[in-house]
Amino acid sequence: MADDGGHRTPHGGDIVNNKDMEAAIHTRLREGVIKLYELEKELSPLDAIRIRREYIEYETGTKLENLGIFSIDIDRVVKRNCENMIGTVQVPVGIAGPLLVNGEYAHGSYYLPLATTEGALVASVNRGCSAITRAGGVEVRILHDGMTRAPVFAARSIVHAKQVVDWVAAHTGELRAAAESTTSHGKLIEIVPFVAGTSVFFRMNFDTKDAMGMNMVTIASAKVSELIAQGTGARLVALSGNMCTDKKPAAINGILGRGRSAVAGVALSHDLISEVFKTDAPALFDVNYRKNLVGSARAGAMGFNAHAANVVAAMFIACGQDAAHAIDGSTCLTTVDPTPSGVYVSVTLPSLPVGTVGGGTGIETQQECLNLLGVAGGGNPPGTNAKKLAEIIASGVLAGELSLLGALAAQHLARSHQQLGRG
Repeated sequence: MADDGGHRTPHGGDIVNNKDMEAAIHTRLREGVIKLYELEKELSPLDAIRIRREYIEYETGTKLENLGIFSIDIDRVVKRNCENMIGTVQVPVGIAGPLLVNGEYAHGSYYLPLATTEGALVASVNRGCSAITRAGGVEVRILHDGMTRAPVFAARSIVHAKQVVDWVAAHTGELRAAAESTTSHGKLIEIVPFVAGTSVFFRMNFDTKDAMGMNMVTIASAKVSELIAQGTGARLVALSGNMCTDKKPAAINGILGRGRSAVAGVALSHDLISEVFKTDAPALFDVNYRKNLVGSARAGAMGFNAHAANVVAAMFIACGQDAAHAIDGSTCLTTVDPTPSGVYVSVTLPSLPVGTVGGGTGIETQQECLNLLGVAGGGNPPGTNAKKLAEIIASGVLAGELSLLGALAAQHLARSHQQLGRG
């Protein structure tokens, strides 16, 4: 349904019809009597969004009518996902597949929802899905599962720093109990110390079940940090000390893993490579070696892949994941091993912070994409849905890597971009 503010939403909502009241609110906003973020205190969420958007239109002289068209549950979103909301941005969602997956948690054929504005991406992933499915499916496994938070403490000296580390090692059981008292789902797996002069970091690793878990581990880490400070005299400087590492390129995530760590691979025959990718096994190997491995090393890259972050970001946006964590997907390592019958291509993604409950997973459009994959909500047993999603994403990344490697090996990249509107 549409309202007079340009909304189109099945959820509806009370509309402010009193023009005098609306005018009074606009006046109070301009005079600073009420702040934009305070509108929900006096208005329904839908009205607050509309009036906030109208105010911004007036102040900037910019029409924002398309931002006001949406179908999601605004009451929920303004409480859990977005402050000062004025509307939504729509991102096209394409489908790639079916993709045959042979994982520990994901079994069967899946259609991958990809939210993107990049022409050629969905078509490329779709071609990779076709090749993988014809080859008998992708093998995929979860290697590591744990979300991290790493507070940093200031010690008085390097001797004190070592004492702090020793104290934590001696009180791990007590600290684990304190952490787990803050959550009904999370479990503290380990606390790994790192010392740099008088700075002491504790990288805490948690099992967060089907949640991505950043809120969960932050709250639990705060409780643990309080006890460490009390027990050692070390001063807590910051609850996140960047050893986590969250939403930034970091070698530690590639080495130790963060979120769900997944590896996926597929064997391709000479005939299949020739038929689908119009190239051969030696060319695939050469492109991967000189581009993904040598080129990435020469550039000082932390990821050794063709475009893994493309697929990670597209699936993250479609499935309600934190899009900033797509940077972790760029640490992917793509390998091509020659075999007597063709090649074995694999991707290793050490850091996929994904979840199927919490965050943006409950927004209606994103939840539909999770339902499409059969992973919405909590798994049975807990944790299985998040692992299943990670396996599916890793499989999609492999499809994307295969297709781009094939296009490069066959010298088809520029042509495909021109044909799909990216020239």
